[in-house]
Amino acid sequence: MTTDAPRRLRVLAAMSGGVDSAVAAARAAEAGHDVTGVHLALSENPKSFRTGARGCCTIEDSHDARRAADVIGIPFYVWDLAERFREDVVEDFFAEYEAGRTPNPCLRCNEKIKFAALLDKALALGFDAVCTGHYATIVERPDGGRELHRASDMAKDQSYVLGVLDDQQLAHAMFPLGDTLTTKAEIREEAARRGLFVAKKPDSHDICFIADGDTQAFLAKRLGRAEGDIVDESGTKVGTHEGAYGFTIGQRKGLRIGTPAPDGKPRYVLDISPVDNTVTVGPAESLDVTALTAVRPRWCGAAPTGPGTYTAQLRAHGGETEVTADLVEGELRVTFAEPVRGVAPGQAIVLYDGTRVVGSATIATTDRARAVA
Repeated sequence: MTTDAPRRLRVLAAMSGGVDSAVAAARAAEAGHDVTGVHLALSENPKSFRTGARGCCTIEDSHDARRAADVIGIPFYVWDLAERFREDVVEDFFAEYEAGRTPNPCLRCNEKIKFAALLDKALALGFDAVCTGHYATIVERPDGGRELHRASDMAKDQSYVLGVLDDQQLAHAMFPLGDTLTTKAEIREEAARRGLFVAKKPDSHDICFIADGDTQAFLAKRLGRAEGDIVDESGTKVGTHEGAYGFTIGQRKGLRIGTPAPDGKPRYVLDISPVDNTVTVGPAESLDVTALTAVRPRWCGAAPTGPGTYTAQLRAHGGETEVTADLVEGELRVTFAEPVRGVAPGQAIVLYDGTRVVGSATIATTDRARAVA
């Protein structure tokens, strides 16, 4: 009795220069696929990024990716997507902050670059799939469709930033690291066994196009400094700032308020108004959100019909919370079983049914347990 051998695919492995994407490419090649490595040149001037930068867009990273591909024994190319990245990710980042919202550029990059621009080019060149080092799992349904699920190890799960992928993109996605219960230390050990010198390379942090990690300075350079008022819930001025875009809902540190609150408790950013350049602060309990409306929903499969109960994740490293959600006139209406804090317009909400990713949407408005004046 014979069994059908797994189909050999032409795979384009996106290699950032880090350990995860290198091991993912190596595993895809070891599985018998015809793998080609590609590094995405996303910075318009990568040489300006010094060694030790916190992201993954430095010139050194492209060299690291090339050396890893040489060890694996696969062809390697560098593709210049800097202009597309600037238009779809960086410009969107500026626009969202200027509008008083808090964007997630990693989701935007996955949606617009890695699984749109890159995937489109890969398919046009005859590749079957794009492989990345994300920790997530793809499950094949009996009908041949594909579902996106959390990684086997919840501690490393990255399905939140992949919640923007649709059916077409999932059909051509490959995540070799997602279905194995291995710690990051074991991934590094595997890289070392394979002779990949990136085994000891530190992980990238923060936002890849902000080399030093100083988001506020990065925004100020583009948007300029604009002094405005910091007010409490009653509208009383308690301080000043140099640009409302430098704050996020739920922020506690860096408010530089000289006068303490009457009750002596910490104050948090409750609201950001770009129209009058005002930041409102108040107590933690005023951050409690009971419901929200989200726009531009994207579904990892068919859109839900009627209201349903799900769990939701509101940030990349956040936990799950139980919600009821319904699609009403193209907008997602979500009600929380228990109030949650730190929910900001511009962030993504990702819905789950067990471990399955149902879809995602961008938070537009929130309902507070206590209304902000």
